[in-house]
Amino acid sequence: MTTGLRHTYLQLGWFNAILYWLGHVLAAASAGTWALHRYQFVAQYVGDTPLCAARGQDIHIREHAPADGVPDGYPRPEQVVRQRFAQGARSLAAWRNERLAGFLWLIPDAYLEDEVRVRYRLASSRASWDFDVWVRPEERLGWVFPKLWEAARRHLRRHGVRWTCSRISAFNPASLRAHARIGVVGLGSAIFLRCGGWQWMCATLAPYFHLSRRPSSFPQLTFDTTSLPEFVPKEPPCLS
Repeated sequence: MTTGLRHTYLQLGWFNAILYWLGHVLAAASAGTWALHRYQFVAQYVGDTPLCAARGQDIHIREHAPADGVPDGYPRPEQVVRQRFAQGARSLAAWRNERLAGFLWLIPDAYLEDEVRVRYRLASSRASWDFDVWVRPEERLGWVFPKLWEAARRHLRRHGVRWTCSRISAFNPASLRAHARIGVVGLGSAIFLRCGGWQWMCATLAPYFHLSRRPSSFPQLTFDTTSLPEFVPKEPPCLS
């Protein structure tokens, strides 16, 4: 137990480590009816420099259309997928040997989160929201993610998008490290505590605090990228 606490502290820092373990205690004590989440919000500049274009030639990226249905082994419930399409989201999927290897989702303007009750809104038409990036575990050290991200950047540039925003779980050290390597800009953070049908939010963005007592009640967090300088962050090197 002591080793686990020390390891979590080293990976997440003291504040996130405390919240992480508090969330585990609340979930266990409530039989899963309570949940605690902390998110970091970031923006990444959408560059136009190809990333490892010659790699992963056996990986094929296709848009996942609503009419395609949910592929076998898709790790998200069909209802969630339908709700995302209904919001206007689009998904790019990576395939290797006709087997789903990964996917990511993109949406302009606004996104109603499906993990907690909150709506993210983008103030600029030159911004997009990317979410739920998933890569099959055995593919995570390969070229699936670079190929997916390459295709997403091309798609976004064609639509005039220069910044893509996303939220990262503050309890996911691997994702935090990956985003730090690609040069993201921090936009704020928020803590959500769900207790049965109630939800409390505390955020560094307006409205800062919110109490939701029913599914139809949720805060809206607005992200404005118009003041961010257009620059090309240092991309991670392409490994041979």
